[in-house]
Amino acid sequence: MTDSATQPKALRHWHEVVISRDPVMLSELLAEDATFHSPVLFQPQRGRDLTALYLVGAMHVLANDSFQYVRELSGDRDAVLEFTAEVDGIHVNGIDMITWDHNDQITDFKVMLRPFRAIQLVQQKMAELLQATKEDHSVNEVT
Repeated sequence: MTDSATQPKALRHWHEVVISRDPVMLSELLAEDATFHSPVLFQPQRGRDLTALYLVGAMHVLANDSFQYVRELSGDRDAVLEFTAEVDGIHVNGIDMITWDHNDQITDFKVMLRPFRAIQLVQQKMAELLQATKEDHSVNEVT
C-alpha cells in the first residue's frame, strides 16, 4: 500500500473516512455533484446526498474488522483501491475507483465486486439497510 505521506490529499482523507466512519467527514469530502456507481444498479446515483447514502451503507455492510485495502494505484486525480472483506462467511473482493477534483473533493466513486455470490449478498444487505433508512425517514417525517 502507498505510504500515507505520499498519497494525494483526497485519498488520505478517504482513508480517514473509512477508519472513522464519520458521515460528516464523508460529506465534506464529496463534491456537491459527486456520482456513485453501484455494482448492482444500472443508473449512477448523482449528487452528494445520494453518493453519501450509498457509501455510508457500503461502510456498514463491508467495513467490518476483516475489511482491508490490499492494493492501491493512484495518480494526480484518481485512484484504484482493491479491498477484501468477509461478510456472513462469504469472501468479498472488490475495487473502489475514485476520482477527485482540484479542490480534493471526490467527484466520482465506482465500486466493483466479485465473486457473484458476494455481489448477491452485498446487494441483499444494502437493500435491507436502505429500506430501513427509508422507513426511519418516513417515521421522522410523520412525528
